[in-house]
Amino acid sequence: MDYIVNPPKQAALPVEGSKAYFPIHRVYCVGRNYADHAIEMGDDPQREAPFFFCKPADAVIFSDEIIYPSGTSNLHHEVEMVVALGKGGCDIAVSNALEHVFGYAVGLDLTRRDLQNEAKSKNRPWDVSKGFDLSAPCSAIIPASLVGHPKKGEIWLTVNEEERQSGRIEQMIWSVAEIISTLSGLFELQAGDLIFTGTPSGVGPLNVGDEVKVAVDGLTGMSLTVNDK
Repeated sequence: MDYIVNPPKQAALPVEGSKAYFPIHRVYCVGRNYADHAIEMGDDPQREAPFFFCKPADAVIFSDEIIYPSGTSNLHHEVEMVVALGKGGCDIAVSNALEHVFGYAVGLDLTRRDLQNEAKSKNRPWDVSKGFDLSAPCSAIIPASLVGHPKKGEIWLTVNEEERQSGRIEQMIWSVAEIISTLSGLFELQAGDLIFTGTPSGVGPLNVGDEVKVAVDGLTGMSLTVNDK
């Protein structure tokens, strides 16, 4: 097949224990999936239906650095457990949902908080606050065949060795299986999709020079430095 311009490079993440890479199709993110985070953002943490937003596939990077983006003076960190789908589908039952999971990783949903707050105040979309370049650093994926399906464990983030975020994945309002099932009623999910499952409380600003560490029990963590462009 001939193209008018060169097709974009396939976004991908490494897989623990393999020389092969996981190709990324779409990136779905769950909003306010931890009650404490919903409260700190000024929202009601009741168990209403989950809501979603997306990031571009090429926003995902495997790197030891965070590049401070243009257009903001208030870049925030949000650590999340990430689900990688190995099988897609529509209207997936909760009871079968985990059969669609290839593996798990740790990710950062970087957010231009000042732009998000401005968009909220004007009832505008958040896209520029969430979907910017390099806004989703992610660790290597650990296959579920090696780690199982994590249902308990600590999720945390430190900045310059100071704890900022700490929670437990069992505190998620919506489980991984419920998230997959709900998403599959809205989109035809595909092998290669990533799902960022939400962040615990403690989100806050990052500055150039900060050293950031993130982890979820049983998964490969990340250490990153915030650098200027």
